[in-house]
Amino acid sequence: MIRHSKTTDERRQGGRAECWLLHGAVGSAADWRETGKALAAHGIGSRAIDLWRFLECAPMPLGAFGTALSAEAGGEVARGGGRVLVGYSMGGRLALHALLADSSPWQAAVIISAHPGLEHAAERDARLAADAEWAARAFAGDWDDFLACWNRQPILGDGVIDQPGRASRLMLRRREIARSFVDWSLGAQQPLLSRLAGIQLPVLWITGADDQKFTSLARSAAAAMPNARHLALPEAGHRVPWQASAAFLDAITSFVGQS
Repeated sequence: MIRHSKTTDERRQGGRAECWLLHGAVGSAADWRETGKALAAHGIGSRAIDLWRFLECAPMPLGAFGTALSAEAGGEVARGGGRVLVGYSMGGRLALHALLADSSPWQAAVIISAHPGLEHAAERDARLAADAEWAARAFAGDWDDFLACWNRQPILGDGVIDQPGRASRLMLRRREIARSFVDWSLGAQQPLLSRLAGIQLPVLWITGADDQKFTSLARSAAAAMPNARHLALPEAGHRVPWQASAAFLDAITSFVGQS
């Protein structure tokens, strides 16, 4: 059996609950570092998951990831008030697959700027083709150029995640990042909207109010779930945890306290 080492996760102890934080595409566990510190100051623990460790040994489709992550969480003793699964963008899509695979290890979830799935096969095929190009650039292209092109996408706006050494850190994972554009492409994801009613636990779906596309998607997704609500934070776009960090932290801590 393949074991996915947890040593590359970033963990901070806390009291009330533990948030399992899933980063976005072309991201890393370290992207959540300041969020983890802020949560700890509010008595909430965190584990920022290194998603790339799941792609180190072999391909892993979205559904298989969901099963693997929930099994990993279920094999540990819950801390404090339990586990809250938090996923941003690609990590939000992965979080949905974990909840649909087995929601029992999780007491609540926060989904941020995530897509529930493209409804039409032609859209999925087009996305697969576009992501295949990103995969090739990530694997064999000039790394700095790849990152610059990724961050220039209009959907990301001015929400650059700026950390010392981030580009070099991500370069060490370029093989796994390239693989994620294939295995975890939005084009490889079946539409989840019709399945979201099966997620019974409390869910907070967060978007930036300036991110009109994902705010519209979030409204529809939250409405399809029995125990979910949508929150659009002002003066923020797709990368809302880093563009509106104070408001985002307030939303998370309030939600965890109520769940």
